[in-house]
Amino acid sequence: MLEIITTMSCGSIYSPVHFPKVFHRHSTFTKSRPSCSVTNSSPSSLLINNNYSNGKVAGSKNPKTTSTTSRGALEDAPLKFPNNTVGIIGGVSTGCTLHFLQKLVDLSSQDEGDAIPFIVCSDPIFNINNLPDSRSQSKLILEKLKERRMFLEKGGSCCIVMPCHSLQAWHEEIGTDSSVPFLHISDYVAKELKEASLKPVEAGSNVQIGLLSSDSNICTKFYQDKLQNEGFEVIYPDRATMDHAVLPAVSAFGRNDMIGARNLLRIAINVLLVKAVNTIVFASHDLAQILPQDDPLLKNCIDPIESLARHAVRRARSINTQQL
Repeated sequence: MLEIITTMSCGSIYSPVHFPKVFHRHSTFTKSRPSCSVTNSSPSSLLINNNYSNGKVAGSKNPKTTSTTSRGALEDAPLKFPNNTVGIIGGVSTGCTLHFLQKLVDLSSQDEGDAIPFIVCSDPIFNINNLPDSRSQSKLILEKLKERRMFLEKGGSCCIVMPCHSLQAWHEEIGTDSSVPFLHISDYVAKELKEASLKPVEAGSNVQIGLLSSDSNICTKFYQDKLQNEGFEVIYPDRATMDHAVLPAVSAFGRNDMIGARNLLRIAINVLLVKAVNTIVFASHDLAQILPQDDPLLKNCIDPIESLARHAVRRARSINTQQL
């Protein structure tokens, strides 16, 4: 059975953490069911999934366990990952990182294939309450994000992802000189929409994509630019819908009022559908987790975290894994 042991400082958690079923004691994570130990009390922590198809990892005496290492490993770790490892830079809330891991595991297990190896590099400084409000703070966070990218890169990750909407503002600067693909979440949302060959809902208009976010300034700009570059028209909810449906839905979700959150989000989605949008993008980790998976409205929505995980799995699957 997979077990998770966590030691977290209270200040490092931004919102209620909804641990995915994959991390629950009685859930099956991979075929070999490794044990798992996670610590987040140090300035930086790494979650390394060592469950590989050949059962080996360089420098590990127990290849079937998931291990953690501390901040010093960023400079000196003798780790060398299998060459189909997905490197993950943790987000500003534990929940968004775990949401990505849930999707990564679910998608990689759909074809009964071997689990995708991954490594998570996270730091409590990337906290929603610590997001920069000055140039010096922004520079500090950028430097730390680059450190984590370089660590994952030097370890041999086949690709690196940052499954966090709020940190995407630094994506280009972080990945400028990366020698491995540094996947941007908006690229794969636009790619999947393009591949869907959508037709306008109303004759004579462009294909319209709705964008829902709890922060229209930070988290939607890169989606808007990417979608418009692909020829889509981006539609936002009006101010009244934001104030009376979207933001209250996020607030209700934070209080664990799921009935209220779901009712409010359904209102916001229907407002956009009435405006003849083809698909709605959840540019928010919280919004993407509110509706149950069997809700029919989700057929009209895209979870960018899932899109990112899907393409990370494809990238890892395309790599011819070396025997270590």
